Amino acid sequence: MTTGSGTTSSSGAGAGTVRPVVVLLGLLALAANLRAALAGYPPLLETVREDLGTSAGVAGFVQASAVLMMAAGSFAGSALGARFGRERALGVSVAILTLGSVVRGVPALAALIVGSLLVGLGIGLAGVLLAGVVKEHLAERAGAVTGGYVVSMAIGATIASALAVPLAAALGGWSFSLAVWAVPAALAVVIWVPVARRVGAPDRAAVRHPLPWRHGFARIVASYQAGTSLLFYGWITWLPPFYESQGWSPGRAGLLLAVWSVSQIPAALIVPILAERHRRWRFWAGLTLGCVAVGTLGVMLVPMPGTAVPWMWAVLLGIGVGAGFPLGLTVIAWRTPDGAANAATSGLALGVGYISAGLGPLLMGVLIDLTKGFPAAIAVLLAAAALQGWAIWRIGDRPAA
Repeated sequence: MTTGSGTTSSSGAGAGTVRPVVVLLGLLALAANLRAALAGYPPLLETVREDLGTSAGVAGFVQASAVLMMAAGSFAGSALGARFGRERALGVSVAILTLGSVVRGVPALAALIVGSLLVGLGIGLAGVLLAGVVKEHLAERAGAVTGGYVVSMAIGATIASALAVPLAAALGGWSFSLAVWAVPAALAVVIWVPVARRVGAPDRAAVRHPLPWRHGFARIVASYQAGTSLLFYGWITWLPPFYESQGWSPGRAGLLLAVWSVSQIPAALIVPILAERHRRWRFWAGLTLGCVAVGTLGVMLVPMPGTAVPWMWAVLLGIGVGAGFPLGLTVIAWRTPDGAANAATSGLALGVGYISAGLGPLLMGVLIDLTKGFPAAIAVLLAAAALQGWAIWRIGDRPAA
């Protein structure tokens, strides 16, 4: 099996070959949809609450249900890719996401929850499969490629969060604003199908890797992903509502989330490359964690809604979470021998991370209801930062080649 830039996949003998640049372009198109559907919901959260008459806990559960299904998809992704081929299964996973966005177009709580479950399942499956495809076809530039597709994810999230409220006004309701993200997802699947067809059928004799629950590195990197995922999904869910509680309009709060997303782009693209080039993963991971920790404390202690300070906190938070996620995937790519092992380790790490991320926003919503404020909820994110810091210390730097 070849894992360099020349590229045969886990598909068996007789499988077609695919040029790395074609794979990369297809991955970028798919990745652009892996956060958009989730990012489009938080700016509409207060509107949804008013329209459906739900509590903050129920509104948080909608996002939490999607993220928990992402965990289920992450645990299942490795086996699904081994059974049907990672490239084909990747296309199916984004098709599931597309269906979920369509279902969310029905303005009812049940449809919102069911659609969110489908969206989460599709994202969870796609995240693991995408990491395995990178290891299989583009391993020589794993850091840069991982940063590239996370940037694509961030661009999709930025557009979705910035346009969520205007689209709701233009299309006649929050449900239509959520459903519109089915369109780019469907187009990405159409782009990816020819790539998956050229790869061919999976090799039934290939070595299969179960989820590495007993492997020390896998457990530590899972702890890392638990911390960074909770920080990401906690803030993507509750940053706009927090500043709405400080007197901001939904549109302005949505723009703040867009700035948060934009800030992730340079961090996601540059930091993994620097860590790869200088062989100092711990330093760069620690630096970006420092950014998100300062931003979290700033929002909690010095929100200053009438000044430019919230935008500074959003930038620091964006840098921290933007680099944190690809750094976790990059260190897995460095320390796994092949695409199957990468998918299994990524599946465990992402699955554990998404469980944490799914329960986190839900717990935050419950704490907001119980305490009638946000400080206790934000303290959950500080605990996540502490967990991530412990994992960074344990993982250390990339071993010398």
